[in-house]
Amino acid sequence: MHQKTKDIQKRYDGFLQTNCLWKDNAVYDIQQFKIESKSMKIDTEINEKLRLGKYIEKFVSFELEQETTIEILCENIQIQKGKITLGELDCILSKNKKPIHLEIIYKFYLYDNTIGTNEIEHFIGPNKKDSLVEKLYKLKHKQLPLLYSKECTEYLLTLNLENNKIEQQVYFKAQLFVPFSNRNIKLKQLNSDCVIGFYINKDELSQFTECKFYIPNKKDWLVIPHQNVEWQSFYQFKENSLEYLERQFSPLCWLKKPNGEIEKFFFVWWKSLN
Repeated sequence: MHQKTKDIQKRYDGFLQTNCLWKDNAVYDIQQFKIESKSMKIDTEINEKLRLGKYIEKFVSFELEQETTIEILCENIQIQKGKITLGELDCILSKNKKPIHLEIIYKFYLYDNTIGTNEIEHFIGPNKKDSLVEKLYKLKHKQLPLLYSKECTEYLLTLNLENNKIEQQVYFKAQLFVPFSNRNIKLKQLNSDCVIGFYINKDELSQFTECKFYIPNKKDWLVIPHQNVEWQSFYQFKENSLEYLERQFSPLCWLKKPNGEIEKFFFVWWKSLN
């Protein structure tokens, strides 16, 4: 198998094994899309220059196409008012003859209980530039209501669809990370199966002097960690990770313990008061 094909397959397998961030409509009454994820050989070309969100949309398209009960009606629909783009609908599909507007999201969030006052508000992006609560607000008040705009209504008529007969759902998957100093956090609203690692800052790194490290590229953040990579020693990693921290970028990393166990973690440039 060609190396590029192997890379895509590993990312696709990682995507499939990522859990949805909540079950049913447990968060903000937003319904999660249900599909029985089946691992299979992915047979599609994907442009490596795509940003991660668009790259993942290609995985979702492939996954949907494998289902006999699902028909994709249209994807990446730009809704415009004159020359102004109001927004984009990720996908409209038919599942068992029922039309669904599907928004696709894949995120990495870190738990910091010094931010916000509840479980959802505690989850932020690795670089503190975004948060789960901001994303949910955008979904609830901008992306999903776009379906009912005058401009979108006109577009849907070209597909013989009426927006009041289309159900809205999200396919919201996420990898969650908790502070290394407090790994026993119990989630109530969100899916605890999404917690797949921890995070530390440079002051906590000295606890891992006996471990080996690997810094994957961003597309490989999806990949389930495995042995077959070029591992760095503690001192190599400490030196090589400095450039990330200096530009205030928190990389996702793999850590291999002396017993061979491998874990994912974020190495953050900021300090939490957890």
